[in-house]
Formats: sequence, C-alpha cells, structure tokens
Amino acid sequence: MRNLSVVTEFILLGIPHTEDLESMLFVLFLGFYIFTLLGNLLILLAIVSSTRLHTPMYFFLCQLSVCDIFFPSVSSPKMLFYLSGNSRVISYAGCASQLFFYHFLGCTECFLYTVMAYDRFVAICYPLRYTVIMSHRACASLAVGTSFFGCIQATFLTALTFQLPYCGANEVDYFFCDIPVMLKLACADTSALEMVGFISVGLMPLSCFLLILTSYSRIVCSILQIRSAEGRRRAFSTCSAHLTAILLFYMPVVLIYLRPTPSPWLDATVQILNNLVTPMLNPLIYSLRNKEVKSSLRKVLYHLGFLPEPL
Repeated sequence: MRNLSVVTEFILLGIPHTEDLESMLFVLFLGFYIFTLLGNLLILLAIVSSTRLHTPMYFFLCQLSVCDIFFPSVSSPKMLFYLSGNSRVISYAGCASQLFFYHFLGCTECFLYTVMAYDRFVAICYPLRYTVIMSHRACASLAVGTSFFGCIQATFLTALTFQLPYCGANEVDYFFCDIPVMLKLACADTSALEMVGFISVGLMPLSCFLLILTSYSRIVCSILQIRSAEGRRRAFSTCSAHLTAILLFYMPVVLIYLRPTPSPWLDATVQILNNLVTPMLNPLIYSLRNKEVKSSLRKVLYHLGFLPEPL
C-alpha cells in the first residue's frame, strides 16, 4: 500500500488551457476587479448620501453592492497574486475559507434577489400598504435573514466538503477552491456526497427562483391593469433592472452546478463571468435607467472632484 500523507495545503492550477497567458489575464482581471470595487462603492456613496434614496428598494440595493464588493474578493486577490508570478499554494484553512465565503456570499445574494423581488411585488401590487409592510424593522429582519440563511447553507456545504479525508493529490485544477474540484481530490467515495451537494446547491436557488417568478407573475398582472401608458412604463422600468441582474446571476449557477457533465474550461469561464463581470455590471444595470441614482451619482462625483459643478 502507498503511504499517503494528510494534505495540509493545496496548489491552485488556475484556469484550464490558459498557459502563457498569465500577464494578459492579470491585466484583464485586475481591471475587472478595480471597476467592480469602484462601481459598487460609488453606488453605496450615492445611496447613503441622498435622503431621497433612503427607501427599502435602495436599502436592499446597498446590501447587494456590499455583497458585490466582497464576492469577487473571495477568489480574485489570490488569483491575481499567482497570475503575477507568485506562489499558487493555498493552505488547507485558506481553501476552506474560500469555499465557505464564496457560498456564503453567493447564497446571501440569491436570498437577497428574492427579497428584492418581494419588495417590488409589495410596491406595485399593494402601494397603499407598502410603507407599513416594508417597515424599517421588516427590512432589517429581511436583510439579516438573507445573511443568516446564507451562512447556514455555506456552513453545511463547507462541512460536507471538508469532512472528507484529503491524503493524496493536492493540485486543485481550478483558480479557487470550490466543491466540484475539491471532491475530486478526496481519498474516499464521494458519490453520495456529490448527490447531497447537488441537491443542496440546486434546491436553494430553484426555490428562490420560483419565489421570484411568483412575485413577478403577480407584478406583471398588476402592471397590465394600470390604465396610463406612462404608469406602465415606469413600473416596468423599475423592474427591468432587477430582472436583468437576476438573469445574470442565475445563468452561471445553472451552467456550473446543475449540468450533468461538467467541462473544466467552460466552468472556469462562466465562473469568471459570475465572480468578476456580473458584480461589475450590477452598478451599471441599476443606475443607467434610474434618474434618481444617476442624479445622486453626479453629486457624489462632483464632491469627489471628478465632475464640474452641476447646473
């Protein structure tokens, strides 16, 4: 029998089939990462600095921006570190932390999109009761709830993955530690755990998506009953940004975790889009068609010295 030692660290091999492209990828991903951080920080400043935007919808948008700042920060710094020619080694604890925080923030965003859909449902279907239903206490409870249940889901998935023995190969054929690639390295039968993980990872987003679909079905019915064309246009406008963000969030989840035959290169490409591009696009999606956010952003950029004095 071979003498297999217990693994204490892992080696991140990076994105498959990208040998000799490290310098180009470093510049590209660094640009994405910087724009993601700046865009979401500007959205936070715009909302916090404008009292007109202190409403439930923008409160949840603030929480989304916070998630979009931390979500790419789980894997991007280490990826940029080794793309710049440094060590690809990550400790056992560091690998577990990456997996936990990736799924914690991802699950929190998933629950948050569901809460944001509920907020739009109440605003459009029950406008007279909106301030009562979406009170400060209710908003705070929903915000805490998204993080709490995200933490429970991430703790379960991390414990499921790292209760396995890792005593052989330690080369992670990916750019960060995630469930599918880690299970391949375990020196034990993982078939049952793969099925449990598949059900867990698939069931939570599916449940959230069905709730979002229910909310928007009711919203569409209510909008179609609005008599004025301007009223319908404004109602659809407030929901279109949220629907776009939802599609950008859910498509990578389906492609990565719910396909029966995984493809390492495709998974890595989609994961990069999910980790860096989607959080970078969210500030644009939520600000381009929103006059109040654009107005507040102009004021923030003026105070920072990037724009001339507004007329």
